[in-house]
Amino acid sequence: MLLKWTRAVVRNRIPVVGIWVVVSLFGLAAGLNLNSHLTTSVTIPGSASQEADQLLAKHFNENTEGTFTVLMKFKKTTDAQVQIYKEKVVAASLVIPTSHIFQQRALAGVLFTSIGTSFSLIDAAQYTERFRQALDDQGLPDALVTGPPAIEHDVAPVLDSDLRWGQILAIVLALLLLLLVLGACLAMFVPLVFAAATISLALGIIYIMAHKMLMVLYIPNIIELIGLGLAIDYSLLIVHRFRRELMDDEVISVDEAIAKTMTTSGRTVILSGLSVSIGIATLLLVPVPFVHSLGAAGIVIPIVSVLAALTLQPAMLSILGRRGVTPYRFQGLMARKDLMSGMWARIGRFVIRRPISVLLAALAALALMASSVLWLHVTPSSLTAIPQNLESAQALKIVTERAGHGIITPNEIVIDLGAPHLARTPEVSRARLAFSDLIQKSHEVLLVSTDETATYIDPTEQYIRMFVVGRHDFGAAESQNLVHQIRENFIPRANFPGDAKIYLGGAPAQGVDLVSHLLKSFPWIVLLALGMAYIVLLRAFRSVFLPLKAILMDLTSIAVAYGALVLVFRFGMGSSILGTYRLDQIEAWVLVFLFPVLFGLSMDYEVFIVSRMREAKLHGATNNEAIVEGLAHTGGVVTAAAIILVGALGGLVNGHFAGLQEIGIGLAFGILIDATIIRGLLLPSTMVLLGRWNWWLPAGLARIVNVKASPLEDRETRP
Repeated sequence: MLLKWTRAVVRNRIPVVGIWVVVSLFGLAAGLNLNSHLTTSVTIPGSASQEADQLLAKHFNENTEGTFTVLMKFKKTTDAQVQIYKEKVVAASLVIPTSHIFQQRALAGVLFTSIGTSFSLIDAAQYTERFRQALDDQGLPDALVTGPPAIEHDVAPVLDSDLRWGQILAIVLALLLLLLVLGACLAMFVPLVFAAATISLALGIIYIMAHKMLMVLYIPNIIELIGLGLAIDYSLLIVHRFRRELMDDEVISVDEAIAKTMTTSGRTVILSGLSVSIGIATLLLVPVPFVHSLGAAGIVIPIVSVLAALTLQPAMLSILGRRGVTPYRFQGLMARKDLMSGMWARIGRFVIRRPISVLLAALAALALMASSVLWLHVTPSSLTAIPQNLESAQALKIVTERAGHGIITPNEIVIDLGAPHLARTPEVSRARLAFSDLIQKSHEVLLVSTDETATYIDPTEQYIRMFVVGRHDFGAAESQNLVHQIRENFIPRANFPGDAKIYLGGAPAQGVDLVSHLLKSFPWIVLLALGMAYIVLLRAFRSVFLPLKAILMDLTSIAVAYGALVLVFRFGMGSSILGTYRLDQIEAWVLVFLFPVLFGLSMDYEVFIVSRMREAKLHGATNNEAIVEGLAHTGGVVTAAAIILVGALGGLVNGHFAGLQEIGIGLAFGILIDATIIRGLLLPSTMVLLGRWNWWLPAGLARIVNVKASPLEDRETRP
């Protein structure tokens, strides 16, 4: 069927290319308007923090994510002057519809004002510049605006700038590496055209999805740079195989060479794309819209890449023909006529001679690199890990220096008394003050804010709220511990009359709920990814042990990647050179996202190499001969593809946001180790030691997975 499809594409190559031009232009136009539909929201449906946030929205007309914070430093100012400043801030806030002041106080030489709105994060962010201008018009040019909407507004253009520079860096590096690998020929541009088309279409699809579901602000950066590497992976594999077909058989026609290429490498790309999609699809298990969006968007890239590999790629190769893939003067590293005498073939033979020594050395090196994962600690996020030149970040710095991080992201306690007109009764007032005094005893609490004004009691007098300001960033371990202390220790000891119910909301509680949901979902992500990958590879390789070995090696790559995050971000190894943040904790969503993506990409390389080994085995090679031939024909492609992908990820590492830096470092280090030590040494050494067990599939299991017996299984049903 794949052969018929390829021949149909080749016959209609001009219309196929024309369709891709149209959809790419649509995707490009959609991508330019995508940012306005993206958000940094981390709301967790059904969580305890969301219950509190819903009560705040309903009864206090406040959306936690739509809250602005204004900070203004002052020196030797009288109380009367501070009051004037307060009134001017209030007047400026009127430019924001539904705005209301719910907290305003002078603390440690800083006037601190919290302004609630009923808007969502994206809608509130649109008023940031108007509000800043209003403060300036009121004669407060030194007032700084921060809070979730202002941060959302400020980081969007920085992310966009990071993306542009990342694209330029990735394209330049990819072009140089493709020239080095393929030589000076038109075919070196094919992977870049392929990548541009797939990324454009993927962004167009994500633009449509963003109208129906929450999409996180990081998505374009992640999708474009990972998409570039993945698309080049697939395109480079096919271009290399096509050129080998022409070199090995000089009388073969271009169309027949394309047909042979697509029935081998094309099938490998389909299997690889399926493996990557399965890994990323597991993110849909996480009951957090933030992570859902990463999973939904992440699935788009491998699917679109496979679609392009089956349509655009053969069409472009048909148009280029033999001349297009023939190097002029500079031949490139992969133009060697006899690959069996090349470096990767020599590595394969070396491993065959010393499989046990190579295996033990590789395992020792990998264990050493992964050992730092023992010091891994997680956080929901960090407000300090954003560019410090932004106004919203400068405001956070003032708070850090004067009053601590917690004042920006307080815990918010909502008390439902069960009936109206109870909030100001003497009994409730005594219980409220006693509850406040109890919480204030915690060493982590900077202050507890509560009284009987309209800021703290809703119009029905059934609901009370209290602000609990901690001393640390909402993502810090101390802040997470405070959330647990309030929920598990203080709330059960509250002594409100009747059937009062107490809820804890705010950013710290939201962060704790996020980490909790992620950690609960993570084991299921792992199990589903491993199980589905095993079934897919079992059918593809027709072997019991090859899929199991592939999974264990992928898990090793992931452990090494996690260890690299600890080494770089916590211990600072190479951080001054790379320009990364120094952080005690890694963002939890990064770890969850890294697992399926790195699992899929690592499986990508496994499929490339082992498929070629299996192909050699089917043509009569012995186990060791198949290992050498597989490495000789695909080792260079895999290494080149990995280096190009690592170069593309440099755009994330060189960015300004900790989460994206962590993704870039984790993927880059994991992929580099996977394509060298794991696939170059660990893979062949284990296959040498397994011998005929590599290709063993019992007849009963073959029937269960509905696999036909091939000549290989007929000859080697048993080891």
